[in-house]
Amino acid sequence: MPQVKIGDQVVGDGAPCYIVGEIGINHNGDLGLARRLIDVAAIAGANAVKFQKRTVDVVYTAEELARPRENPFGATNGDLKRGLEFGHDQYQHLDGYCRDKGVAWFASCWDEASVDFLERFAPPAYKIASASLTDDALLRHHRKTGRPLIVSTGMSTMAQVDHAVSVLGTDQLILLHTTSAYPAKIADLNLRMIPVLRERYGVPVGYSGHEVGLASSYAAAALGACMIERHITLDRAMWGTDQAASVEPQGLMKLVRDVRVIEESLGDGEKHVTADEVPIMRKLRRVG
Repeated sequence: MPQVKIGDQVVGDGAPCYIVGEIGINHNGDLGLARRLIDVAAIAGANAVKFQKRTVDVVYTAEELARPRENPFGATNGDLKRGLEFGHDQYQHLDGYCRDKGVAWFASCWDEASVDFLERFAPPAYKIASASLTDDALLRHHRKTGRPLIVSTGMSTMAQVDHAVSVLGTDQLILLHTTSAYPAKIADLNLRMIPVLRERYGVPVGYSGHEVGLASSYAAAALGACMIERHITLDRAMWGTDQAASVEPQGLMKLVRDVRVIEESLGDGEKHVTADEVPIMRKLRRVG
């Protein structure tokens, strides 16, 4: 199975699970809150944090932006969307902050101009959201950067995933199985798709979880997920559309810790008699 390198970290078979804390828009447009979430990821031992970047007037129609929606930034949906976007100065600050904390960062870009914007910071990879999986022009624009691509496969048929992979090719490609509901129902997670996608495309496959709790993310790790991405928040009760489907600081610490235990416990799939078993065997076994 091919491996993909994100910065100085190898992702794929035989490599530790790459753990991403998705900040997304959970910073609520507040640079200080974004820094605190980066701190959470760094303390927990996550490999990276992820943001989302949009050119608001490209991604949303004028009608959608004008729709009434009370929010901390104003009275319309446009006020909300613009209020949640960081610009160059904020990303420059966050870039330096992540470097200081030893945490990689990248983003989901929802339009071509956002890819061009992020290129100024030379991210180690790009994430392509499930909503963008069918946007061939955006897929090709990402591919032109030459950087590793992490592609979520939620809200998509197998035919649509097949097409996206045909557009992108399999070089430097990681797929993430996901269910695009916030939060997702446990019965809808279908984690057995993780080995199915690995076998079908011959690329590393991870898991992007939006469920409440950690058990399913542990199961994904046991099923061979090369990457686990979870939304992170300081408090699931905070204002914001993604907070309820996110993991709080203690949860992220548990996730990183327990995934490392799972990895160590999986072993190599070959039967051994361990050194610790030998004296017990000699004591208890009557024959052989």
